[in-house]
Amino acid sequence: MKRFFRFLLWALLLTGGTFSFAHVGSPGVLVQKQSGKYRVLVNVIPPDVVPGTAKVTVFVEQGNPTSILARPVFFGSGDEGAPTHDELKAVADHRFEGIVWLMDTGSSSIELELNGPDGRTPVVVPVVSVATAQRTMPAETGVVLSIVGLLLVILMVTIIGSSLADSTLKPGEAVPPRFRRKRLVGMGIGAVLLVLLLAGGRTWWNSWADDYRTHQLYTPLPIRTEVKTEGAQSLLSIHFDTTGFHENRQKRRMLSFVVPDHGKLMHVFLVRAPGLDAFAHLHPDRRDTTTYQAQLPPLPAGKYLLYADIVYRSGFAETLTDTIALPARPAASAPPTDPDDSWMVAEPMGVKANAVGVPHLDDDMVLCGIPGASSKLADGSSMLWMDKPGQVLEAGKPYTLKFALADAGGKPAPIEPYLGMSGHAAIVRSDGSVYIHLHPVGTYSMAAESFMVDRIADTTRRFTFPNPAAFRDSVDRFVARLKQAPEAEKNRLLAASMPGMSHDMKVNNMVEFPYAFPRSGHYRIWVQVKRNGRVLTGVFDTQVKESIL
Repeated sequence: MKRFFRFLLWALLLTGGTFSFAHVGSPGVLVQKQSGKYRVLVNVIPPDVVPGTAKVTVFVEQGNPTSILARPVFFGSGDEGAPTHDELKAVADHRFEGIVWLMDTGSSSIELELNGPDGRTPVVVPVVSVATAQRTMPAETGVVLSIVGLLLVILMVTIIGSSLADSTLKPGEAVPPRFRRKRLVGMGIGAVLLVLLLAGGRTWWNSWADDYRTHQLYTPLPIRTEVKTEGAQSLLSIHFDTTGFHENRQKRRMLSFVVPDHGKLMHVFLVRAPGLDAFAHLHPDRRDTTTYQAQLPPLPAGKYLLYADIVYRSGFAETLTDTIALPARPAASAPPTDPDDSWMVAEPMGVKANAVGVPHLDDDMVLCGIPGASSKLADGSSMLWMDKPGQVLEAGKPYTLKFALADAGGKPAPIEPYLGMSGHAAIVRSDGSVYIHLHPVGTYSMAAESFMVDRIADTTRRFTFPNPAAFRDSVDRFVARLKQAPEAEKNRLLAASMPGMSHDMKVNNMVEFPYAFPRSGHYRIWVQVKRNGRVLTGVFDTQVKESIL
């Protein structure tokens, strides 16, 4: 009964926009996977209110499944506590759609089962199930319900009065004065009791609503960032703010159970506002449970947007955000904290941060302020945006963003694995309200996928976390080993720890990323690959309009 009332409250009271977890302003999860003989592109739009329904769309790119089943699996309850599969509906050639109920908050996944002449195979899509919005009742509905409620109260009071007096009278008999007094007294007592009942219901309702706002609505872990000077070093320090951990369960995080994703405990992206003309991708070291630090590269002074990605042992991933002012930096600086750190300075976007809906240089794609579809890289090679669907892209439509590398002579330039994959990308909207860290396999964390796959294979109903101090020490040793390892050994260790990250390309000079832009606006895309042991970054701008559908 308690769960039913909680569900009723959430269903009627809560709804709304999206928040940031594992990204900012980009709620969908896009996964491109090869599983068995099937190759699929899966798009999951999670609910912003929990309990709620996630919309699941599967585009079959290879193979011929006759049916696709889907079910939610939560990390806490695992396979043993998961419901049975529901079948997705075939709505077009090679496309299936359906909904999956997410009944609880936390780290979860959508497990798909593809069946057909090419065999039976599973696909696991990590999803963060959190409530990110609160909806208000429309004014018109409130007025109608108030009128109906008032009429029901009047009717109930009248029934109470009649039951105390009129029920004893014979047909046609006049009502004696004492019966009229009895009726009025009964109606008065009934009205008082109904008012008390309604007041109690309102108190209960407000209590649940307050509990939702305080403990159920997702709030990113707050952080404090600052620049510290230690000798010749300028360090970016990121400190987790644990204030309120004891008073509010919604704010708590298992900070000792932060795990590496692509071999790094934290991926930090710095972008200078408003032109998005300076960029850095850093990997801070963990100094203690709540503090991470990285050597600042020689970036120009200014206000920077900071996005920090972390993943927990449960598979829960979130992006922590802040803004920081960087002082002027000398040309020379100390070596980077991590050999995979990278940074660059480019031309401003060419549009103002608030220029949403303004024609973007005749709606053409812009490369660092200059129309074109290629980006000159630091080593003299070039990166090309291949197969761009149009001059202006549509919001909400899944795309495969393809980029190829060519050397100074225009010939294909092979790329090397970067953090275990063929490349990485970051996308930021001109006003900073949308941020996403992309991988060739999708918009999700590889570590989260690995943990969810293992949890589904586990037969226990409840997961038991290991000793926090021992776990943290083992993770730190693994990360330190990766940092010191030769590139080949590092990629081998990463592949072994996260087998789901494999995404082989037919051409070794190309990388691609599945993504659906969440809304209209101007976006900057940083594409990062490695060549000859050096991280190279290509910069592209594009405009996105609302879908015409």
